[in-house]
Amino acid sequence: MIRAAALVAALFGAATIFSGGRVLFADGAEAAGSYVPYIVWFNFLAGFAYVAAGIGLWRRKPWAAGMSLGLALLTALFFAALGGHIAAGAAYEMRTVAAMALRTLLWMGIAALACAPLARAMRRTRPRLT
Repeated sequence: MIRAAALVAALFGAATIFSGGRVLFADGAEAAGSYVPYIVWFNFLAGFAYVAAGIGLWRRKPWAAGMSLGLALLTALFFAALGGHIAAGAAYEMRTVAAMALRTLLWMGIAALACAPLARAMRRTRPRLT
């Protein structure tokens, strides 16, 4: 199951780099409409971390679980910032809200899968109070 999550993470990262790069550096800004620049920059840069986390998960590196959890938390934080942006009455695209919801749920799921073996190991080695 972790290998499937790794593959999803890496492919999602590559797609994120491509789509964010188009908006930031090519002709995609006009098609993106009322995009939120700091969200696009976060997602673009996070795409590289998604690929790295995917590679780490594929190779079952211990740091990849923490990186996945960090990505989930950072994505949720930026999603909350988007909520503040919207609450302030600023322009946005509904597809940005949907994309951030997808990213947050995806990384929460990947982090849960990646961290589960660590949690099981900690339960086995935790000293019991008598």
